[in-house]
Amino acid sequence: MTSETVSPEFARATSDAQMVEINGNHLAVEVLGPEGAPVILTHHGAPGLGSRAEPRASFGRLADEYRVIVFDARGSGQSEGNGEFSHEQWAADLDALREWAGVEQVVMAGGSYGGFMSMEYAIRYPHRVAAMVLRDTAADNSHSELSRANALASDRVTVDMEKFDRIDEGRVRDNDDLRDCWREILPLYDFEYDPAAVERKVEATPYRYEAHNYAFSHNLPHYDLKEALPGVTAPTLITVGRTDWITPVSCSETIDRLIPDSTLRIFEKSGHSPQIEEAEAWTDEVRTFLHRVYPPTTATSPASDPSDMPSPTPTAP
Repeated sequence: MTSETVSPEFARATSDAQMVEINGNHLAVEVLGPEGAPVILTHHGAPGLGSRAEPRASFGRLADEYRVIVFDARGSGQSEGNGEFSHEQWAADLDALREWAGVEQVVMAGGSYGGFMSMEYAIRYPHRVAAMVLRDTAADNSHSELSRANALASDRVTVDMEKFDRIDEGRVRDNDDLRDCWREILPLYDFEYDPAAVERKVEATPYRYEAHNYAFSHNLPHYDLKEALPGVTAPTLITVGRTDWITPVSCSETIDRLIPDSTLRIFEKSGHSPQIEEAEAWTDEVRTFLHRVYPPTTATSPASDPSDMPSPTPTAP
């Protein structure tokens, strides 16, 4: 990794990972919580911008009762970036992590793009998902049009739409350009605008423009799970902030309508991140849901053949 890839702030905040070889690519992985507890497998948002830091801060609150796995996806954070950054590859990496963890089923959890991948995994590997927790996400790429309209209508800041279109369409030039475009749209995310908080997020983000460009130029134009979602049998909790600009409430309502065993909860004083802006209420909602559908006392079944599990490579990220 280079200093251009991972900021010092991010490196200091994520020093406890082990590097695990998954499908020919080393991923930065952290495992939280008691051994033998049911496993929550998380996927962070925003390829090339997101990292395990967000799900660790949110789903990590459940590590008093659950085994929580957080990781940097292929091409993001401190993980290597070999091979394709496709949904098929990322879903295969999720299943290899499940196998590495030695369990037959997991709670699949993620927000924003991590929600895309959670649903992709539940569709591609349905027998591996005991339950699902989604946050501020969408079933197809129609949210792109909604988010552009919301950016144009914002009375908070005037967004440079040329930068907006480049980050939205996966056409950023390098990590510095990704950083610049990210700063341009960050003021739109929170329920209350805090310029200082925006700058802190800009500084803490690990920029990986190759994964970002692939995700937004190759994956998302063809992303549409609506026809497959009625086949999802796992009980699903869908959470969303009332003023989410990029995956608005209507996107979560669509998912709720399509997944048979789903529950929708809207957080009235949140934007794209109720897990931060209404942290206690959001965590209580998730915990109550999991206690009902996959309680901490659930006995975990080991993988059928532990000898087939990938071995961790304990090198520093």
